[in-house]
Amino acid sequence: MMGPASPGSATLRRALGRWDLTAIGINQTIGGAVFLMPSQIAAAVGAWSPIAILGGTLVTMIVAVSLAEVGSRFEATGGPYLYARSAFGRFAAFEVGWMQWFTRVTSHASVANGLALALGYYWTAASSGVPRAAVITGITAALTALNIAGIKQGARTVNVLTIAKLVPLGLFIAIGAWFVVPSRFTALPAVTFDQASTAALLTIFVFGGYEVLTVPAGEANDPRRHVPFALITTVIVVGAVTVLCQIVAVGTLDNLAASKTPLADAAAGFMGGPGALLVGIGALASMTGNLAGQILTGSRMLYALAEQGDLPRGFARIHPEFRTPVNAILFTAGVALALALSGSFAWLAIASALARLVIYGASCGAAIALRRPGRAGLAGDAAFVSPLSPLLPALGVLIALVLIASASRMQLAGGAAALGAGAVLFLLSRRAPAAGAER
Repeated sequence: MMGPASPGSATLRRALGRWDLTAIGINQTIGGAVFLMPSQIAAAVGAWSPIAILGGTLVTMIVAVSLAEVGSRFEATGGPYLYARSAFGRFAAFEVGWMQWFTRVTSHASVANGLALALGYYWTAASSGVPRAAVITGITAALTALNIAGIKQGARTVNVLTIAKLVPLGLFIAIGAWFVVPSRFTALPAVTFDQASTAALLTIFVFGGYEVLTVPAGEANDPRRHVPFALITTVIVVGAVTVLCQIVAVGTLDNLAASKTPLADAAAGFMGGPGALLVGIGALASMTGNLAGQILTGSRMLYALAEQGDLPRGFARIHPEFRTPVNAILFTAGVALALALSGSFAWLAIASALARLVIYGASCGAAIALRRPGRAGLAGDAAFVSPLSPLLPALGVLIALVLIASASRMQLAGGAAALGAGAVLFLLSRRAPAAGAER
């Protein structure tokens, strides 16, 4: 069930429990979107928006349960990359792994710039020039150092920042519920197909990121049981928080669709300045935690590609003392920092939506394929079997295909370009085989 051994005698340390994995999933899903998306979803479907998010939760759960089944077969690092490798072969797997790493570094660049802009609300200079570069570099360097120092240090950072973002959101929901105006939910507008499609894509974006908790399975104590638990728990928690935040925002904020900072504006309305500050602190903690998770999970994906011989073996080097993939961490953080400082990442982020759908579709397809005899590869027997399987994984594949078909031309072009770059990288890696790699 394990791939080729890592270079040297050191191995990754298994230190993550089920709640550590859950915190990684929640942290990567509840980023900046929950603070900003309520207005955009409301602009598409009005007072239907909480129901739209509930629908997005159910769709996400279909994919998550399918991921839970296929993830319960594996104990190594890699997540969807390993699933695709066992089910569909090296090239398809490389594309999945490449797209997942690609989304981590571009997301890091985007969130790091968002963090600098958010700090600019309190310290104007932080949003531009040398102070902006210093903020982005400083936070990236600090989180990189924590990730190198050990998986427990990285996980503790994620855990603390996950709690730091959930507490303000919990207070926003608990206090805001007393100020909700029920009549705001009785005027349900007529919704066109285009508006519903827009809302669906937005909700999928809101839930994007939870799948990365499967990647560091090689550092989990009992990945075949803990990964399914973490996936399902993450979607339940994120779904509940997001739906309730949307209800409070719709029920308390006039002209929600026009707000650029909907949760902060809503909190200011029923709690005054301290409420807006509370949400602002939550947003900063949310983005910082998201950055920590991007480095943790992105580096493990790069490590997995190298461990299986699909990238130079140097990326699989493990620090002899800290037992972390030090080269993969440094490279992932370095690329993300370069993109963030250059400002040239925005067009790359267009491909992120399609990249997630490729990952979801491939993982659900792998859940079906690995049920067939003789297709185990790196996989073992499933420790968790999803209800109605293989119907749910088949629905997951169908949902991914429908959403890909609904993507804009720009998203499709960006996704195709990213996949093309991955194909070129795969061919180059085949021309320079890694020593000792599985061929």
